[in-house]
Amino acid sequence: MTISSVDTLEGADIAALIEQKLAVFEPQWLSIENESHKHHVPPNSQTHFKVTLVSDQFEGMMPVKRHQQVYAALSDELAGPVHALALHLYTPEQWAARGNERPDSPNCRGGDA
Repeated sequence: MTISSVDTLEGADIAALIEQKLAVFEPQWLSIENESHKHHVPPNSQTHFKVTLVSDQFEGMMPVKRHQQVYAALSDELAGPVHALALHLYTPEQWAARGNERPDSPNCRGGDA
């Protein structure tokens, strides 16, 4: 398994919680990116995240079901500090077909980036 926490800014508390909770999916690839700096929030915020997760458990599962399972795993974070969560969820075959590349996120209007 490869895990990459990218740009978690100050303190990895929220990203670490997300990483810990998503371990249930036995990811082959997991990237957690704090994208809060792209939005109009105070410096060092941990409110906007992008998760890219590759797991065999997604095999035969419709995309909406994958999202529902991840939302359920992160329900505490979504009810609290996490304001926005972009999910990119793939099977290993889908990930390979993408060339093992994470999708880019656009800058938010009003963001600093």
